[in-house]
Amino acid sequence: MKYPEVLHIDDVLSRLDEFDTIVDVRTPAEFALDHLPNAINCPVLDDEQRIAVGTLYRQTGAFEAKKLGAPMVAANIARHIDTLWHDKPREWKPLVYCWRGGNRSGSMAHILARIGWPAVQLEGGYKAFRNRVNADLEQAPELDFRVICGTTGSGKTRLLDTLEAIGAQVLDLEQLAVHRGSVLGNMPCQPQPSQKAFETSIWDRLRRFDPALPVFVESESKKVGALRVPAALMERMRASRCIALQVAREHRVQLLIEDYQHFACNAPALNAQLAYLTDLHGKEKIGQWQQMASDGRMPALVDELLVAHYDPAYTRSIHRNFTQYESAREIALPDIAPASFLAAARALHEG
Repeated sequence: MKYPEVLHIDDVLSRLDEFDTIVDVRTPAEFALDHLPNAINCPVLDDEQRIAVGTLYRQTGAFEAKKLGAPMVAANIARHIDTLWHDKPREWKPLVYCWRGGNRSGSMAHILARIGWPAVQLEGGYKAFRNRVNADLEQAPELDFRVICGTTGSGKTRLLDTLEAIGAQVLDLEQLAVHRGSVLGNMPCQPQPSQKAFETSIWDRLRRFDPALPVFVESESKKVGALRVPAALMERMRASRCIALQVAREHRVQLLIEDYQHFACNAPALNAQLAYLTDLHGKEKIGQWQQMASDGRMPALVDELLVAHYDPAYTRSIHRNFTQYESAREIALPDIAPASFLAAARALHEG
């Protein structure tokens, strides 16, 4: 075999988990927006260098731009080899890609192959991968989804975590979106990924599932924070069998205070989020809730939010959007202890 081997996206995806390292040679900014699953960023041009080379290309043409860029590319590749791969054995097999499979990935793949490693270059680069993700997500996944339903605070995420811990297949969209899916759902100091990165994470999880086994997922809305769930996936979820998780309201209040400590201990931050509900509940009611937060009356505030806001909204949404909810399997938890979630997870996992 002559290396570097240039492979079509179909061949790469069929072997994606066989590569020892997936090397994204694009700039850090490009990489941050989205990248192949498990890729590492080893730019042959950093953000500033790429701008400088691109500007010169537009001003004077390819020859002068390549003269400027070539030493930068060579130095960056040398640094990556010296700091990251100097101890790699001859059998180490990297996959290298850039934006469209052109000069940047070709330079890296050529040098790695000349050293003696069986380097592979992705033909078409990230663009070919992104086109495949888009095409795949436009098709409804042929999977047996079991949709975990339940009012706010009933522990849907805890149940999903427990199911995954005992070996069940789980698609946790809130985890992938870094958001809990409500007005209070943003995670402190953790920005949401880009829409493209969110979709890549979903695509990567879906491709790993065994179609013969159920996949547990939460009854999400079309958007998780600022991110959109792919329409075909959403449609399949909404037509799937449901599981109705039931927890007493006092336990739901307790769970929410535990899970939202970043708001329970920070009244100003909580009040800022409550202000987004003004159009629904009016300034007077929001003012009352904000005062309760400032006074530290969190259990009473959470209970009011459940009764006046979250539960009515959930009831309207679940009946309208999930067609099999009326025949949902009911799972009643006596409390929110880990043992109760484990018992429920085992019952669902065993059928």
